[in-house]
Amino acid sequence: MRRKVVSLCLILIDAFIVAAVPFIALYIRFEGAVNNRYIDLFLNYLPEIVLIRLATFYLFGLYQRLWRYASIHELLGIVLAVSISSCIISVYMYATGANIPRSIPIISWLLVIVLIGTSRLFIRIVHLTRQMQRVQTTHTVIVGAGDAGAMIAREIGQRYCETKKLIGFIDDDTYKQNQMLFGAKVLGGCRDIKRITAEYKVNEIIIAIPSLGGAQLREIVQGCKQTGCAVKIVPGIYELIDGKVTVQQLRDVDLEDLLRREPVKLDLEQIAGYLTGKRVLVTGAGGSIGSELCRQIAKLSPGELILLGKGENSIYEIDRELREKYSEFNIEAVIADVRDEYRINELFARLKPEVVFHAAAHKHVPLMEAQPVEAVRNNIFGTKTVAEAADKAGTGIFIMISTDKAVNPTSVMGATKRVAELVIQNMNRVSNTRFAAVRFGNVLGSRGSVVPLFKKQIAKGGPITITHPDMKRYFMTIPEATQLVLQAGALANGGEVFVLDMGEPVKIVDMASDLIELSGLEPGIDIEIKFTGLRPGEKLFEELLTAEEGTTSTKHEKIYVANLKSVEMQQFQMGLGYLSTAHSEEIISILGKIVPTYYQAREKYCGADTKNVKLDPNNFSAQHKAEHIYAS
Repeated sequence: MRRKVVSLCLILIDAFIVAAVPFIALYIRFEGAVNNRYIDLFLNYLPEIVLIRLATFYLFGLYQRLWRYASIHELLGIVLAVSISSCIISVYMYATGANIPRSIPIISWLLVIVLIGTSRLFIRIVHLTRQMQRVQTTHTVIVGAGDAGAMIAREIGQRYCETKKLIGFIDDDTYKQNQMLFGAKVLGGCRDIKRITAEYKVNEIIIAIPSLGGAQLREIVQGCKQTGCAVKIVPGIYELIDGKVTVQQLRDVDLEDLLRREPVKLDLEQIAGYLTGKRVLVTGAGGSIGSELCRQIAKLSPGELILLGKGENSIYEIDRELREKYSEFNIEAVIADVRDEYRINELFARLKPEVVFHAAAHKHVPLMEAQPVEAVRNNIFGTKTVAEAADKAGTGIFIMISTDKAVNPTSVMGATKRVAELVIQNMNRVSNTRFAAVRFGNVLGSRGSVVPLFKKQIAKGGPITITHPDMKRYFMTIPEATQLVLQAGALANGGEVFVLDMGEPVKIVDMASDLIELSGLEPGIDIEIKFTGLRPGEKLFEELLTAEEGTTSTKHEKIYVANLKSVEMQQFQMGLGYLSTAHSEEIISILGKIVPTYYQAREKYCGADTKNVKLDPNNFSAQHKAEHIYAS
């Protein structure tokens, strides 16, 4: 019924338009001085003109269309219907002896198209207006009137004007106050956030300062949370691939944002010098660090990128991701275990990588504490196998990813990584390959990170479990860590253990509280924090260097070289021989002989927990082996 009423209204409107058009055409043709003869002539022909027009419009379906969704296709239908009807009217009038100026049919044709088209366009405009009124517009302010803020503002104006209304900007730069940017004013500084959001009824705050440090960002986020507005943030500088920011990249504030540090200054020319056009192999390429290394290396256009890993699913994912983005160089996915000496040697002999990043390792402290044999096989002998294969293949640079847990290790995992560092350093003595290791702390977002566990516990309603209220860890984002690893590779002369500047350690309980607050809840009220006690092999805090080692600075402000004590080659090789055949109960004793600080650190940091682990070498059947490791 409603559709019939609309169609009837359109017919009446069209009848009025087509009846008025001949007289408007006469007025235009004669510039207002119209002869009455022509007016009488068109009055006589008016019923036929209206009937022909309306009949033609009906046959062309102009009264069976949903004009609220009109497009160029509907406009072409109008043009065709008006053209056909104009031809019929002209032929009819000339055939019946009507003598009219030749310009009148042309003017009438153009007027009918414009007026009929305008009437249909009006219907679409009314529909869009009602639709916009139904959609709740989000009142948005942008914190940061810089390049990123400008990009977001431009996109809101171009693509999201129906759902977002840009109220203005917030920026602490006094020069920008009250200035206009994309039609919106800079309304005040960060201290005015609460006032501005209340005064302008703001629903959403977008923080658009990618280079903002963690401490400053934390202060702004706390101010934003007090307003009750939804808070979004643009990605950090490490996440932006090409420096361009879009609305689609906006996301909720996450813990990684609150730990932001100053952007790393990279010498891209130096890094590209040893990666661009080269055959680069990454072990553990499916892991958190390995996959990000692959992404960063791919940006520098290597000659070939080889993704080596044991887990087929993770290798498949990173392989597919990179193939979708890069076609200018060869990408090869390889499923292999770094402990398989025959397979690794065969691959290196065939692929001949020029640069190797060794990221494959077992990193889970409690699991490796319970299964030390696996930690030794993978972290020590897996590293040894890959390093020896690289030496045979003539690899130029070999970089191993190490950990801060290798310093004064209290865990099997940390001790095996320290031995792996020694493997690398000893290989460097006898090889033309430049071997080096890079040591850093925990990375946020990795599979072994505590953050995903905390998020799951919050989603379940708590409690969040932390081993100790004073537990501290160094943290770094995955992109930052991998960029510094690549920079360290450019600095390597061979034999170094590089140490990354991890900044200040973060209390785990503070991280948990931040995560709870970012979820819109209150620590201790909505989500309980429960302390469970230290696990075997765990420290209250990690060290990046032992006091005895010290560091030497490099050309890069965030990369240092640890001054490590050397180990006598023959004795070290003897210790590795014992480890290769040791049982689980013998491994701790042998590791303690190779890494003397292992025993000392377990007693110092683990306290009573060490009673559960028999540290006395006399209790092990491997005692007769271990005694010879450092024998003269």
